[in-house]
Amino acid sequence: MARVFSGIQPSGEMHIGNWLGAIKNYVALQDGNDCLYCVVDQHAITGAYDAASLTRRTQEMAIGLLAAGVDPSRAVLFVQSHVPQHATLAWLLATIAPLGELERMTQFKDKSDRLESIPAGLLTYPILMAADILLYRAERVPVGEDQLQHLELTREIARRWNATFAADAAYLPEPQPILSPARRIIGLDGQAKMSKSLGNTIGVMESPEEIWQKLRPAMTDPARVLRTDPGTPEVCNVYALHKHFSPPEVVEEVAANCRSAGWGCIDCKKVLAANMASTLAPMRERGLALASRPAEVAQVLGDGARTARTMAAETLAEVSDRMGFLPEAK
Repeated sequence: MARVFSGIQPSGEMHIGNWLGAIKNYVALQDGNDCLYCVVDQHAITGAYDAASLTRRTQEMAIGLLAAGVDPSRAVLFVQSHVPQHATLAWLLATIAPLGELERMTQFKDKSDRLESIPAGLLTYPILMAADILLYRAERVPVGEDQLQHLELTREIARRWNATFAADAAYLPEPQPILSPARRIIGLDGQAKMSKSLGNTIGVMESPEEIWQKLRPAMTDPARVLRTDPGTPEVCNVYALHKHFSPPEVVEEVAANCRSAGWGCIDCKKVLAANMASTLAPMRERGLALASRPAEVAQVLGDGARTARTMAAETLAEVSDRMGFLPEAK
């Protein structure tokens, strides 16, 4: 079986962008692959963050993953900071990572342009990501399109390390991406990628009433000013969401009624809200049950961390040996 690794930041309660863009893929990949999934809390501190809420957000994301179908009997689920080898390997890889490539990362340039003082962790974020993946010698990585550049750097780091320290064999695999069918989910504002920090999301554990309250003002086709105006469904983000939550025959009905002005945008949103609530209901039920049993969630994460630490220790020992470090006496 192929070794699969992916990490998700603890932004708090999982939203439909997380689920469509990554987590559905996580669940599907459990069949026929050796999967490790990680809540990457150390990545979440590379910029300003609320330390008081980090524990809660980490727990909520873990609950969301379990509620969505990540199965501890078929995948290793753990928290990044519970496996100290991630940070250690990141430092070792930093000694060979090319500075110029780090500075060319699109996400670094975009985020640093908005900052007066740039933390070093923002620049070295891709090295920690590389360590996350290479620590488990993963061969495949489910990622969004915005992470493809980082994954290419991971491959470059693996090549450099192998050429320097493992010339006899490619000890660190060069991981390949697995892209989700839903590659970029636009937020309810119709402008930016769905992100909790932008307030344009719907949580997978929200009630039908909460879903409707968020969906009702969502951006649609800007050309539809009046209810009687015909629209173009292909430019409407609500129509795009119908493709993920509504049956094919309903998607066709939505498109036809939009083009003919047979429905107003509110009519379209009501159908989407009902189908979205129905789709998310099982996850919401499981998530609420898990939230009431925090000890069970902690046990799952603890078991996952112990498994991950065993795997990580083996890789780190081999990497350290090949890099010439004096082994600790036993």
